[in-house]
Amino acid sequence: MSFAPGPGYALCYLGRRRHVGRRSFRRELMPESEVTSREVARESAWVVWGRSAFALMVVTVLLALGVDNIALRARWHEVEDGVLWGARAEGLTALEVASGSAGAASGVQRGDLLVAINGSVAYTLLRLGTREALEVTLVPVLQGSSLYFVLAGVGLFTLVVGASVRLRRPRDQATLHFFWLCIAFFAAFTFSFNGPFDRLDWVFYWGDAIAMALLPPLLLHFAVVFPPRRVAEKQEHAPGGIAARRHRLVPLIYVPALLLAIGRVATIVRGSANGAFLSTAMNALDRAEQVQLFVCASVAIAVLVRAFQQITTATARRQLRWLVWGTALGAGPFAFGYALPWALGFDPPLALQLTAIPLGLVPLTFASAIVRYRLRDIEVIVKRGLAYTAFLAASVALYAAMLALTSFLVGNDADDHNRIIALLATIVAVLLAQPVKQAVQNALDRVFYRDRYDYRRALVAFARELNSDLNIVRLGQRLVARVVETLVIERMALMLADDRSGDFRSIGDYGFADRVPRLSRGSSLMPRLDAGHTVALDDPIAAARFVAEEVEFWRDGSIYYFIPCVFEGRAIAVLGLGRKESDEPFNSEDLALLTAVASQVATAIENGRLYHELHLKAEELDRLREFNENILESLDDGLVVFDAGERIVRWNRALEGFYGIRREVRCDDLSGADRIAVSGAERRR
Repeated sequence: MSFAPGPGYALCYLGRRRHVGRRSFRRELMPESEVTSREVARESAWVVWGRSAFALMVVTVLLALGVDNIALRARWHEVEDGVLWGARAEGLTALEVASGSAGAASGVQRGDLLVAINGSVAYTLLRLGTREALEVTLVPVLQGSSLYFVLAGVGLFTLVVGASVRLRRPRDQATLHFFWLCIAFFAAFTFSFNGPFDRLDWVFYWGDAIAMALLPPLLLHFAVVFPPRRVAEKQEHAPGGIAARRHRLVPLIYVPALLLAIGRVATIVRGSANGAFLSTAMNALDRAEQVQLFVCASVAIAVLVRAFQQITTATARRQLRWLVWGTALGAGPFAFGYALPWALGFDPPLALQLTAIPLGLVPLTFASAIVRYRLRDIEVIVKRGLAYTAFLAASVALYAAMLALTSFLVGNDADDHNRIIALLATIVAVLLAQPVKQAVQNALDRVFYRDRYDYRRALVAFARELNSDLNIVRLGQRLVARVVETLVIERMALMLADDRSGDFRSIGDYGFADRVPRLSRGSSLMPRLDAGHTVALDDPIAAARFVAEEVEFWRDGSIYYFIPCVFEGRAIAVLGLGRKESDEPFNSEDLALLTAVASQVATAIENGRLYHELHLKAEELDRLREFNENILESLDDGLVVFDAGERIVRWNRALEGFYGIRREVRCDDLSGADRIAVSGAERRR
């Protein structure tokens, strides 16, 4: 029998032989389901690659347009006379004259007919049949360039955040929605028409207009669907259930945006022949967009707060906390400080226009909620943000006070040196103001932790004093009681490594109805614990490193955190903790506090273990001494013990019987003859 040449295997089926390559052979032996799953995985990989490539292409195009828009805005300079001119039967007529404009200052009035423009600044007007020549000084168009560049920077940052989240998790549907939300933020902040109205300028105009129309409903839509609500299965999937109603209502969110877009298109088409209508309608549409933004932002906050009250899962509640804080701190100031006053007909000053800057917090916090980055640290970040904000505000106030004081002392408000002196004085004060910053931080800690603030400080001091307690069991009970009292924890256990098996058994616990389970030395958690890392089982990403059955076992026992007590590169004890009684997770400050306590506990346990070993050795020496003494006392021969100076220290009962001298008698009380007799007799022996 000859085999086909080349690598592979020759398979015979019922007398037939065929040559199959290695890949085909493996495919023949694979179950059909496994082959299908691999094909699906390969196809899924191509889909993921396509999504990432599409997102990258869109971001590249938008970044190029955004940079071009910023460059054009920086170079473009336009002048105006402040007059709205319109073509009528009698000629080019002044339909509106803005108050305070160059045209109003030059004497142009509503209804004047423009006959000629002599050069660049000389207008010839016809007023009531009288021809007049007016010198008009054109002024630059107020672009608000400084604020625009700040907002454009926020828009670019938002686009980068959205792209990074989408590229990081292309399979997650929430990232796609978030990606379009970031694009709307980017276009609304960065795209702005400049004035020439060429093709590129129209791209910027419509990009800005569409983004402003879609941004509010996209924000509200995201708040409605993320994170996924977990309700009862019958309510969720019933025809009239919550999910069904939500899906029917979502398209209605975009109806106002569609009407605004249609209205803008109709206004531009009709307004090309009627300048007055164009000006009035565009102003009304701009204010309507601000009304939509205010309403959608307010409803989004209300939806998130209501969802926070309904959702029970810890991870979803943390995500919602990020969304609520981000929407409130980001969109709240702009909605109430700018959008609402503008919609009511007021012209907000520059200070209120700057409330658009915190809008960048919205995509940033949304991104943190989606990728679950530091979900448990929202209070910590808010607290630090408030501390730095208060410190910055104090620095600005100090600068203003220094400037006023310097101007008062010098007596010349226009001197530029006053600002330099005030700035230098402020810098010196800020550099020396660490105690002030620490005081602000302590005050915020007291506000956030309330009556537990002193307990947290006392816990650190208590950890330092643990070394004075050499009883390990008592130490464990004291530690558990103090930590539970400080952090208000549902349950906790201090588990000590067994010297023989290496397993960790509880030596002090709280909140357990039954016996605390032991933590095996062979557990999948131990490599992380031996390396000194905290294990948080309530974090899905962190818990994915370990065996699923083991994670569920500890979760069922309401143990979600393991903090190692490491000594010389090995965990000698472990703190097992549940959640707080408020069902809130530990934030980074809590974990840092417990880690610091755990290091002190490791030292205290090792000291207690060494003391226990020394105590056992001392007891063993005492037993050996008693054993030896019993042997010496049982001998019939007389024995006497001398020290280095040949002084008699003691003797046994046999020698006592030989000479009739009791052992209680001091050697100094013996007569010289007795001492010589005892010594000589013993030496002869």
